[in-house]
Amino acid sequence: MTNKEELLQIITRLERLEEERAAVSQDITDILADSKIKGYDTKILKQILKLRKMDDDERIRQEEELETYKSTIGMK
Repeated sequence: MTNKEELLQIITRLERLEEERAAVSQDITDILADSKIKGYDTKILKQILKLRKMDDDERIRQEEELETYKSTIGMK
């Protein structure tokens, strides 16, 4: 394979992946819009997604630390 062929192959793959990313991004936008119509809070849904990606121990540590900070400044 020549440098030209290899470069074209890389560029083609990147273009295809960019198209796929755009499609997935649009799907996510559509699902969030549909969820909002059904009465779900999209900010909360996004937070849940972020939390589910976390390791349980790290999530628990952060939640405990957040509660400590809130308590320190008098928040409920």
